[in-house]
Amino acid sequence: MQSAAFLPRLPQHHSHLCRSDNFLGSHHSTWTCPKWKLAASRIAVTRMSPPASTSHSLSSETSLAALAPLEAILFDIDGTLCDSDPIHYYAFREMLQEVGFNGGIPITEEFFVKKISGMHNEELCHVLFPDWEIQKAGKFMEDKEEMFRRLASEKLEPVKGLPKLLKWIEGQGMRRAAVTNAPRPNAELILSLLGLNDFFETLVIGSECERAKPFPHPYLKALEVLGVPEQHAFVFEDSVSGTKAGVAAGMPVVALGTRNPEKLLTEAGAAFVIMDFLDPKLWKALDELEKDAGVTGIKT
Repeated sequence: MQSAAFLPRLPQHHSHLCRSDNFLGSHHSTWTCPKWKLAASRIAVTRMSPPASTSHSLSSETSLAALAPLEAILFDIDGTLCDSDPIHYYAFREMLQEVGFNGGIPITEEFFVKKISGMHNEELCHVLFPDWEIQKAGKFMEDKEEMFRRLASEKLEPVKGLPKLLKWIEGQGMRRAAVTNAPRPNAELILSLLGLNDFFETLVIGSECERAKPFPHPYLKALEVLGVPEQHAFVFEDSVSGTKAGVAAGMPVVALGTRNPEKLLTEAGAAFVIMDFLDPKLWKALDELEKDAGVTGIKT
């Protein structure tokens, strides 16, 4: 089994995973484990190409004008607020190889994107281990999530431009919710590491809803808690599963091409795809809302 110093490269456009001191604050993990310790300098990654088309019926490729007045923005967590997929991929790859999955051949990036990314653990138990007893598969997933949390506590980076976007949201008085298929301990850890415990009004966990993503229930629950109609909210997502969930809940989805191919995201129904939160397409859409006086969130 490879050392974590040789974390695999996943396709995306950010720099290597490293703590952003001016955003993540003074949190410092005391956990160390030579077997799994991340070596951030070895996580160089490549840029994904920008999206070529969109399948959501808005007035233009980057328009959110149909949402006016905009009242709320909903966020996925993994891969959307932070670039956590390399950590998940590494944990799955190493642990699946250890139990002899696929004859002991390490899973590929493509397999991770198509079969694992964005799915909730109960579903993954059946996808990855159809012949295992559910208790055994569940224990594997619990151990994998524990490994993820240990690695994430070492190095986690917000998606580029997130501080700017969060400042804009606060300035406009937007309602906001975090909606994820991640287990609650993972979600709470990531929000804590990113200093966002007090930013979101509610945290919705897919497994605690009637059905998790790609079904719309988690996003519908978030809208219900916020008291906002779907006609006046949109979603940030990075996975095919999450994009389908947001669209099924009746909202436009602005998808991040952090790791997942833009073709798959647009096919899933994304309004448009951005590469990070500094993408000019996003700010063009937000500027249009302001110019049209469509941003009328509750000022705080």
